[in-house]
Amino acid sequence: MAAPASPLSHDAIVQTSWQRCRAFGLDHQSAPAFDQLPAAGIARLLDCHHSLVQTTHQEVLPYYENILSNSNCLIMLADNQGQVLTSWGTQRFIEPNLARGFQAGASWMERSSGTNAIGTALACEQAVHIEHDEHFLKANRFMTGSAAPIFDAERKVIAVLDVSSDSYLPPSHTLGMVKMMSQTVENRLILNLFHGQHFQLTFNTGLNNLDSQWAGLLIFDESGQVLSANRRADNLLGVRLSRVSVESLFKVSLLELINQPEGLPFALQTSGRNRFQCLLKRPKQTPVQARVFVAEDKPASASAISLNSLHFGDSRVEKAVRQAERLLEKDIPLLIHGETGVGKEVFVKALHQASSRQKQAFIAVNCAAIPAELVESELFGYEKGAFTGANQKGSIGLIRKADKGTLFLDEIGDMPLPTQARLLRVLQERCVQPVGSSELFPVDLRIISATNRSLREQVQLGRFREDLYYRIGGLTLELPPLRERSDKQALFKRLWEQHREPTQWAGLSPEVLELFEKHPWPGNLRQVSSVMQVALAMAEEQPVRPEHLPDDFFVDLEMEPVETAAPLGLDLNDVEALNRELKAAGGNISHLARRLGVSRNTLYKRLRQIGN
Repeated sequence: MAAPASPLSHDAIVQTSWQRCRAFGLDHQSAPAFDQLPAAGIARLLDCHHSLVQTTHQEVLPYYENILSNSNCLIMLADNQGQVLTSWGTQRFIEPNLARGFQAGASWMERSSGTNAIGTALACEQAVHIEHDEHFLKANRFMTGSAAPIFDAERKVIAVLDVSSDSYLPPSHTLGMVKMMSQTVENRLILNLFHGQHFQLTFNTGLNNLDSQWAGLLIFDESGQVLSANRRADNLLGVRLSRVSVESLFKVSLLELINQPEGLPFALQTSGRNRFQCLLKRPKQTPVQARVFVAEDKPASASAISLNSLHFGDSRVEKAVRQAERLLEKDIPLLIHGETGVGKEVFVKALHQASSRQKQAFIAVNCAAIPAELVESELFGYEKGAFTGANQKGSIGLIRKADKGTLFLDEIGDMPLPTQARLLRVLQERCVQPVGSSELFPVDLRIISATNRSLREQVQLGRFREDLYYRIGGLTLELPPLRERSDKQALFKRLWEQHREPTQWAGLSPEVLELFEKHPWPGNLRQVSSVMQVALAMAEEQPVRPEHLPDDFFVDLEMEPVETAAPLGLDLNDVEALNRELKAAGGNISHLARRLGVSRNTLYKRLRQIGN
């Protein structure tokens, strides 16, 4: 599987585009030709791309109507030959003698129109921003534009979406917006193509961005073959995804994956040990029978979050809770440090619920999940007209939304340096200045940050501001990884209680509790939660036994290398021989299963039958 190609730098894009223009025989004084189609050709063009135009107009643009609030902005949709299909917005800024270039059927390919957002985005197959003077033809230098290609289900470029204006368009905001719009179109085309006939897996870096257009999207069939994927999925997983097996992407068997509870997030780990939060949607026509967990059916005590419910005897967790309690009403910032999945956000939510701010907003921001191009406008808000895409009324931003409440900055170590400088000013002055505004807005909030990195090392490497580090780290609390906690058994039983259905009373078998105790749990509480949900779905009303656990649970548990010896030719019905080999394997089920050439679940079930 080839990894997605590395994007070209902006300077390289413009430079190579100008080289192509010269090779086409153009010079700076050349007039754009646009190669306008005749009326009959335009009719055929629009008929061919009717679905694309309708999807964009009806299912995508309504979510981005704020872009059209900029009176000098024009959105254009063109096909993969650079031919304009339609446009939305105003054409008042267009030079009259070039108006034909903005009508249906006009071509913006570089060979006829020189360097421009549409043609150059198609040439390099990536999003581009072209400033006034970066157009090769002087005639086109009255405008700036950002454009991003749109890929179909087969990962081929079928169209390009462009935002153009005669005003200055800040590249960071406009490029980020057009990327988001193009991916929204792409997602809708993929979903509309398959009409719910196959499995749909949505995944992202955190729970709070699973419903984002920046989430990865996979469509796979009942055999596990990936039929389609969006570009975000390519980028998150680092491979081209069409026609590969979903089992080769994640440490999970197909059976375990398709039996995940629908509508509830769960975690998956890749072969590179990255972990993603996921949602599964099953085919409408051929639903797979599985246990579905409904939150309102759970006992109320299972979902309650309180400080005392965070620990069950572990001294390190109890110390962190007690220290945090003493600072509940103090204006002292907290920095929570811990590995991914140890429950940092749950800890902070419990702090918020225990404080006098509990009835006010709790805003959680994953600093690693917001696209770099949009992070400042998302956090600090923006004035209307501050950039293309600015809402007609502006946006107050996430920091002001947390006014009077709690702002949780997760993975703060991934925040871009320019944003760190602006955040420092907010912390010092307790005021927010939106993008494009000179006005300051006071805020009253409790700021709690979290990271899984060593911020001291990041400071030494120049990746994190030292002054911000000391500002957010008034008190640093360490949440230990699950493998080091002394209250694991109580935690396992609490998570069983949290995820079980009302009819599931059988509990966890002693064998499972023993395996849980031995497991290194690299994904911490998040991994336990995912394993528990799968196991309960498999066990139904039975006690949870080893055969109900997902395969990737045992990958981390096995420490010895996989043997390559030839499989034993053993009859599974031969009770004495089976017991003899199990004893020789030191009771290691996984070891014996590999030697027998059977699955671990098959061996577990056979041994249980023998025992009965």
